Amino acid sequence: MTENIRNIAIIAHVDHGKTTLVDKLLEAGGAYRENQEKVERAMDSMDLEKEKGITIKSKNTSIHWNDHTINIVDTPGHADFGGEVERVMKMVDGVLLVVDAYEGPQAQTRFVLRKALQEGLHPIVVVNKVDRDFARPEEVHDMVLELFLELEATEEQFEAPFFYGSAKNGFFVASLNDDQVDMTPLLKGIVDNVPAPEAKAEEPFRMLASNIDWDNYVGRVALGKVVSGQVQKGDNVWLHRKDGTKVRSKITKVFEYGANANAESTVATAGNIVGVAGFEDIDIGETLAASEDAEPLPFVSIDPPTISMQFSINTGPFAGRDGKHVTSRAIRDRLLREVKTNISIEVSDSDQAGVFNVAARGAMQIAVLVETMRREGYEVLVSRPSVIEKRVEGKRMEPFETLYVECPEDALGGVMKTLANRRARVENMGSNAHGSTLEATISTRGLIGFEFELLNLTSGHGIMSHLFKEYAPHCGEISTRSTGTLISMATGTAMTYSLLPLEDRGKLFISPGDEVYEGQVIGENPRKVDLAVNPVKEKALTNHRSAGKDNTTTLAPPIRMDLERAIEYINEDELVEATPSFLRIRKRILCPHERKRAERKSKAVEA
Repeated sequence: MTENIRNIAIIAHVDHGKTTLVDKLLEAGGAYRENQEKVERAMDSMDLEKEKGITIKSKNTSIHWNDHTINIVDTPGHADFGGEVERVMKMVDGVLLVVDAYEGPQAQTRFVLRKALQEGLHPIVVVNKVDRDFARPEEVHDMVLELFLELEATEEQFEAPFFYGSAKNGFFVASLNDDQVDMTPLLKGIVDNVPAPEAKAEEPFRMLASNIDWDNYVGRVALGKVVSGQVQKGDNVWLHRKDGTKVRSKITKVFEYGANANAESTVATAGNIVGVAGFEDIDIGETLAASEDAEPLPFVSIDPPTISMQFSINTGPFAGRDGKHVTSRAIRDRLLREVKTNISIEVSDSDQAGVFNVAARGAMQIAVLVETMRREGYEVLVSRPSVIEKRVEGKRMEPFETLYVECPEDALGGVMKTLANRRARVENMGSNAHGSTLEATISTRGLIGFEFELLNLTSGHGIMSHLFKEYAPHCGEISTRSTGTLISMATGTAMTYSLLPLEDRGKLFISPGDEVYEGQVIGENPRKVDLAVNPVKEKALTNHRSAGKDNTTTLAPPIRMDLERAIEYINEDELVEATPSFLRIRKRILCPHERKRAERKSKAVEA
């Protein structure tokens, strides 16, 4: 049975066509009946994935082609979700590296590929989008081989087969001169070049939980590759926990993963990627085995979190108006539930009641968690991200990352200046068809908020990606925001009459009719000071004023930030209030008198 199984992961940079490729492979493998509706981007099942156009959680599916079962695991391309990628590598024997025929391999391709090559997996290179204008498949072929050399691929990995084609148009070929027909050459390439899984069918059952899923009927489902033996519904197995304890449980369901649904299976055989249910509490990295004295399977080590943020209950005047889950207990339970399925996030209680520390790989990963909680009806306050520092031999160390930037030629000066302000060290510069390329080493602190600054500097044409590099000595103070804020000094409904003169003071974040409260940040002051303003003052009407005088002026549209932008925008003394319907920026201390008192206190401590 194992001879007919192939387990592969798909890796690629964001937007290189990876999820579309899976759709076409499913179609080619006969996943849909003739009259069945085909699902676009079938693997991106989360609402957030569909909206952002990125993969956040790794998922698996399978294709049945010519008596072979090809299990495909779709992995995120964004470095913030690296924890998802690392554990997937334990389940597969080969990787499909998808590269854009115009852009070539990008920074995040490098991150995932390095992990795959270190695990000794067999790569297959898929050069996608050859039908694009200015596509350069031959050049991209050489660029991929250079990347393999750089990442110290073995000789066997360096000899990886290449396939060229277009996932959108449903064809791939082994040579650019071949007839462009369908997906068969690629499917044949996977079967021929990826080895069958190493699994011992005759030995007792063992499986490592590499992922956790949730089923509304049976609860937690452990996903992973069956390393040896087989298991079926009704079997008694032992769960070997990380802390050394052992729990006996009965398997209530076995799942196989198909095109767009999870099918119940009778038996899970060696080498196959399956899901098994029957455990009240199981964590990623724990081993399932037929016997109590079985040896637990080793689990992949995960890169440590580099960023920490505080989550707390909403303490604003409008708390509880919008959300269903507003207590600290509800927020704590939700965060602990997230930890069970997302191993790269760590949650701990802080020394303040109702405040929790959440550590992760990057601000985007935490923003996705907050956005998911908002949609589930939670109200939560989140702080600005702060980096996790270490002490090594008495020295203060902080995380540094390698930053890759691509921008138009004319914006290069501005980008260089910004990077200098953020204490980045430029290591390399070059140019390509898009414009200029930069490689720099920058502290994780200096990276917070840089993406939005880059988009402004390059009118939306700048592209950046980053990878964790190392912990190095602290690089000193970094000022990432050069503006102050406009703070509401009253609670009520914002009025056009009040907002018109405030436009001269700075950019507004609110519109007339929005409800605001004392201590809420309602705009940006170009000077680096905070200004208290009154946006709720109404016009005192008298019979001497002309009726139509004020109707001729209109306000400029306000700046509306999404959650990720708001989190990276705020300062240390500010918070983002996230509720199902609203995103507000506010001061930590709402009362202006208490704020002044706290400022004086902190200055006295510094002195």
